[in-house]
Amino acid sequence: MIHPTAIIHPRARLDSTVQIGPGAVIDEGVELGAHCLVGPHVYLTGLTSIGARNRFHAGSVIGDAPQDMKYDGTPTRLRIGTDNVFREHVTVHRSTKIEQETIIGSHNLLMAHCHVGHNSRLGDHVILANGVLLGGYARVDDRVFLGGNSLVHQFTRVGTLAMMQGGAAISQDLPPFTMAHQVNCLCGLNVVGLRRAGITAAERLELKRLYRSLFLSGTNLRAAVAQGTVEFAGDRAQELLRFVAEAKRGVCMPQAESAADEAD
Repeated sequence: MIHPTAIIHPRARLDSTVQIGPGAVIDEGVELGAHCLVGPHVYLTGLTSIGARNRFHAGSVIGDAPQDMKYDGTPTRLRIGTDNVFREHVTVHRSTKIEQETIIGSHNLLMAHCHVGHNSRLGDHVILANGVLLGGYARVDDRVFLGGNSLVHQFTRVGTLAMMQGGAAISQDLPPFTMAHQVNCLCGLNVVGLRRAGITAAERLELKRLYRSLFLSGTNLRAAVAQGTVEFAGDRAQELLRFVAEAKRGVCMPQAESAADEAD
């Protein structure tokens, strides 16, 4: 079902089950999987591969050129999984080089006016609330929730099941299972998210102990990671330790006064 006002390049590859709304534009390098819904005035461009059952709401622009001064006009890549929702005026930019990709996983919800910068990677079951901005090369792991108008600096990582409160901003890595508010500031574990994800009470208790050891004890972070690697054996705890150990930009930390309150 293709609206007569839609403009579709003859070499674009569309599954026979897709629905295309009025005024939509689909360029040559686009591949659309089964049962995708493309709303009014959506623009799909670039070398963009889109899996099944994705929904694109009015005015979203998917696969356009990266906002990078070094970009040379090469037709670069964007890869999108299955069962994602892109609400009104969402923008997702393709990569800067042909051998690289911007990647959106599966089962994600990108609410209105979100932006995903070039070469970024979203995992699965991620929620970006209205107005979230991801800079280039950002990495957002599975089951992350980013609150409205939150900002993620380029090259920054957000770990599994992490959460950012509305209006928060980070330019340092946000460890898995934690929450951020204000600027680069931790404010505890994402306990509700952990419960909803089926993390057991024993795993949550171990993560709480590890959080205190890493972020509230006053111990040098590198030394705390080394000590925690020996003391905490659970898979979730080890994931948190690996993430912190691999951080190249530093990691978000509690503010001094909030750290004292949490420790108490």
